Amino acid sequence: MTAGASAIEPGVEEIPGVAATALPAGERTRLLLWIAVPVLVINFAAPYLQLIALPLVFFLKNRLHQSPDQVALFALIAASPTYVGFLGGFVRDRWSPFGGGDRAHLVVFGLGVAAAYGALAFATPTYAVLLAGGVLVGILLQFVTGAASGIATAIGRRHAMSGQMSTAMNTAIIIPAVACGWLGGLLADSTEALPAGRALRTVFLIGAGLMLLIAAFGALGPRRVYEDGRIEPEAISPGRDFIRLLKWWPIYPALLIQLLWQFAPGAGIAMQFHLSNDIHATDTQVGLFYTIFYGGFIPVYGLYAWLAQRIPLRPLVWIGGVLAVPQMASLLFIHSPVGALWAAVPMGLLGGIGQAAFTDLTIRSSPKGLEGTMMMLFLTMYWIAQRFGDLWGADLYSHHGGFNAALWATIAVYAAILLVIPFVPKRITAGHDA
Repeated sequence: MTAGASAIEPGVEEIPGVAATALPAGERTRLLLWIAVPVLVINFAAPYLQLIALPLVFFLKNRLHQSPDQVALFALIAASPTYVGFLGGFVRDRWSPFGGGDRAHLVVFGLGVAAAYGALAFATPTYAVLLAGGVLVGILLQFVTGAASGIATAIGRRHAMSGQMSTAMNTAIIIPAVACGWLGGLLADSTEALPAGRALRTVFLIGAGLMLLIAAFGALGPRRVYEDGRIEPEAISPGRDFIRLLKWWPIYPALLIQLLWQFAPGAGIAMQFHLSNDIHATDTQVGLFYTIFYGGFIPVYGLYAWLAQRIPLRPLVWIGGVLAVPQMASLLFIHSPVGALWAAVPMGLLGGIGQAAFTDLTIRSSPKGLEGTMMMLFLTMYWIAQRFGDLWGADLYSHHGGFNAALWATIAVYAAILLVIPFVPKRITAGHDA
């Protein structure tokens, strides 16, 4: 038991293979806030997220005259490092650069991403250069993300607060999405009058500056975060650890739920082209739509943190799954940019419980000593589902029924989540947070 920790009370989550100790509220809050810092910055800086990606999408669309199918294909390839992102988590769980653990991962790879962004800022923005640069940044970023998510998962399990950790991580992820939907739209608008060679320079320099902050957090961040997030490999060889991961049944329903939850043909490229071309929203209005949509998650995350300390995880997963099915139904009734902004409100509110509960489930389902690997698998499912969902959505939008066809396909996929929940082991979802 760590200093200031208390015994786990009856009814609190007890994760198989993990000796959990509860913390006083003040210590718990400080840890959650510190852990949110690198997650927050990474989600501002990632090239496949809104601050960088939205201006890039409009550059491809307006300057390089790419079709919806071509933009979706670019996004699919540029995000390819995320499809094997779990390897970054596995490296984190097994390897300590210069003996520095997670600190060294954040410093070394944070500086690497900053250097790659700096090179992109002054390169000629051709299709090939943008694609190659995006892939390089993505590869390096997987090691940074593996360290940050591994720390968060290990601490959430160690101190019996997986639900609160889910809330902290998802809030740190959603705040950039809220801000960057609007900021990315403004950046996209501001680059329209610039020569093509300079249009994306500011965007990439912002990315470089943010990654320097990550390196600084690795070097100067609080010792408690790195001590409580440290893990030791359970197996003597990487091969045995990998086999142990494959044999751990709880990961499969958790990852399948994530795959279905993020496979949304109507929520990505198809939605952006629908808002721009069919509804005639400006770039800024498209950004504002995403700001309102993501903003709706935040109050629900706060509610989830409160519920997670009082209700076992299993009913929360069921509630999240049921609410997910009609999440995007309001888009069936929009005919104007203003209507789209109103439709974004219920979309965010309905999705919050599901996102938090499914992340909580993943934290609890991780095998001991492979926390970084498990969370990066979780993120890998996100990107695989989103990018292939974009491809299907772009095809439906362009050739097979338009945006409504993509929307109905999304609703059907979300309904399939309800078929997977019964296969989640009950021991994983028993008990609530400390």
